[in-house]
Amino acid sequence: MLLTIETTHRPATDLGFLLHKNPDRLHEKSLSFGRAVMCFPEADEDRCRFALTVEVDPIGLVRGRAPGASLHDHYVNDRPYAASSFLSVAIARALNTAFAGRSKHRQELAETPIPLAVTVLPLAARGSEDLAKRLFEPLGYEVETLAHALDPALPDWGASPYITLRLEGSLTLRELLTHLYVLVPVLDNSKHYYVDDDEVEKLVAKGAGWLEQHPERDFIVNRALKRRRRLVREALARLTEEDEADDADEPARQDEAEDALERPIRLNDLRMARVTEVLAASGARRVVDLGCGEGRLLRELLASRQFEEVVGVDTSLRSLERASQRLKLDRMPERQAARLKLLHGALTYRDRRLEGYDAAALVEVIEHIDQDRHPALERALFEFMAPPLVVVTTPNREYNALFENMPAGALRHGDHRFEWTRAEFESWAHGVAERFGYALHLEGIGEVHAELGAPTQMAIFERGRQ
Repeated sequence: MLLTIETTHRPATDLGFLLHKNPDRLHEKSLSFGRAVMCFPEADEDRCRFALTVEVDPIGLVRGRAPGASLHDHYVNDRPYAASSFLSVAIARALNTAFAGRSKHRQELAETPIPLAVTVLPLAARGSEDLAKRLFEPLGYEVETLAHALDPALPDWGASPYITLRLEGSLTLRELLTHLYVLVPVLDNSKHYYVDDDEVEKLVAKGAGWLEQHPERDFIVNRALKRRRRLVREALARLTEEDEADDADEPARQDEAEDALERPIRLNDLRMARVTEVLAASGARRVVDLGCGEGRLLRELLASRQFEEVVGVDTSLRSLERASQRLKLDRMPERQAARLKLLHGALTYRDRRLEGYDAAALVEVIEHIDQDRHPALERALFEFMAPPLVVVTTPNREYNALFENMPAGALRHGDHRFEWTRAEFESWAHGVAERFGYALHLEGIGEVHAELGAPTQMAIFERGRQ
């Protein structure tokens, strides 16, 4: 089995520092089931390519096996050559420094997304034809698969379960290796070792930060844990955002505190009205509210017959439940209810359910997302969803000085990761518009202070209009 990783980051030879491998040498690592051999077929300033081959000893696989399995099970299988859990173990042991996200000489680079391309072959992909795309595209990869015939000389036999997988994306090397470590065995639907409680610990640890919100989370967990019900239940419980140990009412209390702060200037009403006005003026009929929360914008959109389909998306199941209750979805007339969809999903991963809509709104949401996750959010929204219109609103930090009883330097909401000044927001918005081919219009919402601006700032991104 072969794994290659390449980059065009300059200088591309920094890949050697990230992998903790000298590009001028051949590297070997002994494994319990064989060995890993590593080299750099190409290494210069513009492009660097690393190759890892895993050689599995088929005789060694049999040693120590419990009696009772047939010789067919022992010797007639694809384990010596098909990428599988053996590759995952090889990644963890032969590339352990990179796998942990460490680099002695390039630690800052190890924590920075860079362009990476990976090829895995032959890879066992047991399931639907689009399984590899379902697993990797939500993580921001461009995915290409090449199916292999059972026998090229006998095309009537059809395709084998083996593919060549190629992934391209901008992410850290640790993220790439972690995704492969978890998802290659899921594609193969098998593991060469016994799955027990330790496997739950590994899955939760390596899935942290991406598996919780993956659209195929339950499928991944079931396959990774070989459908052992107790283990699956435990893993899903630990991966679920709304941990029972958390204070379930804390987000609502934080929302109420922010509402109380802004209520004297009716800012939330002004915000919802202006966003709805922009969406309506664009002629949009199918709209997605990303981070819909308890459904305030959804209510405004449903009140207008122009919007034929209104979709609310949130990472919190509890917020979606509140939205359903506040909108009285269970008592809504059938025709009205047919216009509304509430979807559980992540905002930083590609979601094909959200593609093809006329407009998307991100109202007071981006400040709740860590800034190191913004590149993933931007790709998911502006590259993959790519609606003709995107409306983003966020607080103006400079205006906070005008709120009574608000301590200096404080943020409006307890969950805000940051709040931008007008210059910071403008810089971000111009960068997004330029990278993804949108025209940009900026404006404020609420009464404008001569020196500090408006309390809310809004960016309107449009395609096809200069």
